[in-house]
Amino acid sequence: MNLEYVSVESPISVLPPPQKNPKTAAGPSVPASRMRRFNEPPSLDAAHKQAIIEDAQSKMARQGLFGARYVHDYLMELCRRNCRPNTLRSRFGTILVFLQYLKAKGGDLLEAICREDLCAFIEQEQDRGLKPTSVSCRIDGLYAFIRFLVEREVLAADLLKRKLRVKVPDSLPRAIDPQDVRRLLAEIQRPRERAMVLVLLRTGMRIGELLSTRLCDVDLVEQRIEIVETQKNRVGRVVYLAEDACRALAQWIELRRFQTALIFSGHGGLPLSYETARSTFKKLLVRTDLAHKGYTLHCLRHTFASELLNAGMRLECLQVLLGHSCLEMTRRYARLTDVTRKEEYFRAMAKIEKDGIHGDYRCDHQLP
Repeated sequence: MNLEYVSVESPISVLPPPQKNPKTAAGPSVPASRMRRFNEPPSLDAAHKQAIIEDAQSKMARQGLFGARYVHDYLMELCRRNCRPNTLRSRFGTILVFLQYLKAKGGDLLEAICREDLCAFIEQEQDRGLKPTSVSCRIDGLYAFIRFLVEREVLAADLLKRKLRVKVPDSLPRAIDPQDVRRLLAEIQRPRERAMVLVLLRTGMRIGELLSTRLCDVDLVEQRIEIVETQKNRVGRVVYLAEDACRALAQWIELRRFQTALIFSGHGGLPLSYETARSTFKKLLVRTDLAHKGYTLHCLRHTFASELLNAGMRLECLQVLLGHSCLEMTRRYARLTDVTRKEEYFRAMAKIEKDGIHGDYRCDHQLP
């Protein structure tokens, strides 16, 4: 098992905006259940969280798992901290798998959890074939629950010392090759597809952020989109639209069939789901014979960051555009593509190839 121990501790002219005022545009009503993935009103958000908690209690009761009261209190604590519904669902999913494991091993008391139980649980998750990233997320969620129990003196504080960690590969972001980008853009014919791909490619937005963007968040004259609050880290930011993306978006806003508050909608004016957007992009890859390269919608975000770095943008500026909470996240793109480092390498290598190796690297074996 691959474990390691750590201690605790002036505006540019573009196409004119559509004549309908985005700030007053209104569309057909959308069922609340289909809107939950987008900027939920507080009342819907609270009801969604309560439904998750009730479903969690029901599952634990049906399976006869112990610790239901502590799990309920922990989920309520996440609600008080204003965590997202997806956070509650994810944390409970980790706890449920862990409690199922303990029950299968004969455990019947939450207070009896020990370090060996955590080690064995991690080994089981690895044996099931989960990726290191998934196992690491399970560990983080489990330790968050354990910390909650330690603070309430249900478990001993020793469980939080020298936490178990799984080594996660620090892979490079996957950007789309420039020639492949040109093939994709040349193939797109439908206005909605073109607007979606170009906005993702020129703004670096996450697909979830784009699907929840409303007309009132877009300013085509100023060429900007306001992301009021991201679903991932709940931090707002402003992104900017290049000329081609602005034209494509303006065309789609004019031609779209359902005049809803959201820019992108599906059949009947309902919010466009991530699955539909992903399927549309996969079909585009098939039409351009690029399906074998494994590109995803998120690769458009990686391509955006890589191209801006190659164009000389500072990391600090790119960090804000991407909405990263720390600079180290943005620094990964500097490892992927850095024109300055490339130029320095080939300049030095050309000198070596021309003049030969400088210096004496021989070892004197007579020296002690």
